[in-house]
Amino acid sequence: MNLFKNWKKDVPASLVVFFVALPLCLGVALASGAPLFSGLIAGIIGGIVVGFISKSEIGVSGPAAGLTAIVLTAITDLGSYEIFLVAVVLAGIMQIIMGILKAGVIGYYFPSAVIKGMLCAIGIIIFVKQIPLALGMSGEMESDRLKFGTITEQISFGVVLITLISLTILFVWDEILAKKNQFFKLVPGPLIAVVVGIILYLTVGQEGELALKSSQLVNVPIPEDFNSFISNFTFPDFSALLTHKGVYVTALTLAIVASLETLLSVEATDKLDPLKRQTPTSFELIAQGVGNSLSGLIGGLPLTQVIVRSSANVMSGGVSKLSTILHGALLLLSVILIPVILNKIPIAVLASVLLIIGYKLANPKRFVEMWKLGKEQFVPFIVTVVAIVVFDLLVGIIAGLVVGIVVLLLKSYTNSHQMLIKEFKGQKNLFHMNLAEEVTFVNRGSIVKELDALPQGSFLELDFRKTKILDYDILEYLDEFTVKAANNNIQIKLISERGIVDNPVSFREFFGHKVFKMGH
Repeated sequence: MNLFKNWKKDVPASLVVFFVALPLCLGVALASGAPLFSGLIAGIIGGIVVGFISKSEIGVSGPAAGLTAIVLTAITDLGSYEIFLVAVVLAGIMQIIMGILKAGVIGYYFPSAVIKGMLCAIGIIIFVKQIPLALGMSGEMESDRLKFGTITEQISFGVVLITLISLTILFVWDEILAKKNQFFKLVPGPLIAVVVGIILYLTVGQEGELALKSSQLVNVPIPEDFNSFISNFTFPDFSALLTHKGVYVTALTLAIVASLETLLSVEATDKLDPLKRQTPTSFELIAQGVGNSLSGLIGGLPLTQVIVRSSANVMSGGVSKLSTILHGALLLLSVILIPVILNKIPIAVLASVLLIIGYKLANPKRFVEMWKLGKEQFVPFIVTVVAIVVFDLLVGIIAGLVVGIVVLLLKSYTNSHQMLIKEFKGQKNLFHMNLAEEVTFVNRGSIVKELDALPQGSFLELDFRKTKILDYDILEYLDEFTVKAANNNIQIKLISERGIVDNPVSFREFFGHKVFKMGH
């Protein structure tokens, strides 16, 4: 595929992803207790290196918020960041091996409702976390800050002004101007919002009531010369391979969690893709492994494919991996060439971009759509949303999967058969049971319930003509039932493609001792 075929869409999208990725790279590094520059390294490698290798056309990789707790704990436990980098390199090698062994197929077994729930939950989290930044508050909206008077004391009116202007620009640009003229599609609204935000800071945001604090601006390390730029890189201490067993445990943990987050993001991103392309998941693990190994070698954080940046890419019109690669190149160029300018961007502008993205992901219409699909889809969906918002990503995914499996089991329990009551020449208690295509141990309870309720003197037809898979557990129970049937004067007729048998002595002998499969 020609990399530059869709450049008119990919270039604007790359700018949006860049402005989303920049604060996230710095924020993840800060939350992980790692050097700020390490987050930028991971973002650059995730964009350029993984972007080139990966076969995902719209997925974006970089440092992941879901790994912050693991990274923070690992750096403390291992004793130094240099030793932690050894674990990152090893985790990357493990991911490459997992990809070669085709472990990426795990990604295909996540229910659609759970993936959609994850997207909505991430949208809610993104939206909520931007509110303090959009208001100029010093931190998260904790419980002790919920009093109205306390909140108003923390609000910065200069930040609120920039937020309102930025949101207006983004909304008008996307919903009105872009629909009227092609020019407004080529020039991304977030870029205009950033330019206006810098102008507002330079004109009215430095003094008076509208003044912004340094903490309310982007903070990128500023190298004085080439040597100071190189000094921002940290290199792994490979002697830890012989002296520190914890490195291997940390590496395995990072490899497993980073791979799961990547596979979830791949599944979610593919669902967002307007062209509905499918990413080879095992190959994606190889690409991520190469990225993590390289990131660890030069001082970067572990990375995964990340849904926030990937969804920003899709929502901004990105079509091919060009937008991913360009966003990585922009991160690199910005750190080298324009860090001073970047440090004049109000964080409120970036928060405004994320507010829009968060709302699009968690649009209330999505909840209504899932409700209309029925309980089987809505229950796993809403459990995933709530669990991720209340706890974290992995807990939410596990909770959604468990509920999804329970719903599946309940559905299988009720859909194993159909019992019909027939009358023939005035004869009553004539029952006909049609068995489903697949009858497994899961269905045993519902079948037992039906057959145990048959009155004495009944006539039962068991119709297996549609059945293609029949578990040994079911055959074993049916043999037990024949004894009970004989004691209760219940006549049984077995109907199958193999023939018809009246009062069979043994179902296991008729179908075979193992699981019965039609045609075997």
